[in-house]
Formats: sequence, structure tokens, C-alpha cells
Amino acid sequence: MKPSRDIARLIEIMAALRTPGSGCPWDLEQSFDTIAPYTLEEAYEVADAIARGDLAHLKDELGDLLLQVVFHSRMAEEQGRFDFGGVVEAITTKLIRRHPHVFAGADGKTAAAVKGLWERIKADEKAARGEPAEAGALAGVPVALPALTRALKLQNKAGQVGFDWNDPRAVLAKIREETDEIEAALDAQDEAHAATEVGDLLFAVVNLARHLQADPEGILRATNLKFERRFAFIERRLAAQGKTPKDATLAEMDALWDAAKEAE
Repeated sequence: MKPSRDIARLIEIMAALRTPGSGCPWDLEQSFDTIAPYTLEEAYEVADAIARGDLAHLKDELGDLLLQVVFHSRMAEEQGRFDFGGVVEAITTKLIRRHPHVFAGADGKTAAAVKGLWERIKADEKAARGEPAEAGALAGVPVALPALTRALKLQNKAGQVGFDWNDPRAVLAKIREETDEIEAALDAQDEAHAATEVGDLLFAVVNLARHLQADPEGILRATNLKFERRFAFIERRLAAQGKTPKDATLAEMDALWDAAKEAE
């Protein structure tokens, strides 16, 4: 078995893995449902490699994500539904149809115009398939999206019909209101209510990020990396003293946290 740059070889390898009797027992046990979590995981790992600027790793992660497409396509082919070629044909057809400003000479050379054109074409496609129009301004936002991303999309849709603040400071006031409600729930020792209010607070924070033209998932990932970097600083400083975080007091670690901030 030799490696290859040819997509056809990858499809052949996937078919071999799924061949009863001679294939891989684990691959043969899989279904769309069991593979779906891996598909999501690989997509996140692609995003992680991009966030870290690691293009060598990105190449490997894109390969893992491509494998997911090949895996799903193979299982569909076994059921007589479609194959990898059908997936490629479907997306190439869709790209040509949704880019008439590139392939058919239609107007739409600005990003805003293209976005509006894309949405109209999607609506026409659904109508042509006989699919009923989705009810409600918030329709069409997948439930399986990460919660922050879904909140952002829901808020964008609500904003398109006028349900929105026109000033980030108004959103900031809402955030303060939500924190006051959390405090009131804590004072009442109602942790369940406090947790619900935390959800409202997160939703409001996403809205503030949206008004600042920031992607909440992206800025939270950056904050996570910052936390890891600063905590690693604390661990290094403590290790130089022959200590671990478990051996240190909160005051010591807090002082080292401030030192990490200063160092940045």
C-alpha cells in the first residue's frame, strides 16, 4: 500500500476499510450517527490549527476533515444513495449557480451585494424543490451549532427585522442588568435561577461582541489561549521555587498572574 496525492486512491482506501471480511472491524461498525461527532471534532481541529497559525498542522487536519467527507460518502454509497462523485457534483453545481456574478455576468461585485444575491438564490432553490418557506424570522439556524455561534446567528436574524439595539452601550447596560439579576439570585440562594441568569448574561455578551463586529467564538478562543499562556507563566515561576500550584496560596498565584500580565 503506497501513499498517493490522488483523491481516487483515498476513495479506494476507504472502500477497502469498509469491505466486510477484509476491512477494518472498527470502520465497519460505524454509521452516520457514530461518525458525526468525529466530523465536528475534525472541523474544530482545523479551526484550531488556523487560530495557531500552524499551516503544517492545518494540512494534516484538512486531510482528517476530508476523510470524514469520504467516510460519509462511502456509507451513503453502500446504501445506494449517493457517492463521493455525487457530493463533488452537488457542490460544484451549487457554487456555479450561487455565483452568477462570476460565472454568468450578473451584477454583484460588492460583498454586500453578493450576500444578498446568495440569500435570494438559496430561497429560490428551496422554492424550486417544493420546500415550504421556513416560518419565523429566526428559522434556519441549526440547533447543533456551538451555542455562542448560534446565539450570534439568532441575534443577526432578529436584527434584520428591527429587533436590535442601535448602540453598544445599550447592550452594555443589558449586561449590567443581567449581572444584577445573578447577584439577586445568589442573595436568595437560588442557584438554579442564578444559572439561568448566567445564560442570559452570556447571550447579552454575545450581542455586545456582535455590535463590536467581533466573532464571540474567535475572541473567546483568544482569551482561552491567553489564560493558558498566563497560567503557564505562573507554573514556571512556581517551579523555579520548587513548588506547584497546589503548594501555592491563591494570593501568591494572583501576584504571579499580575506579573504575567505585566510581562505581556
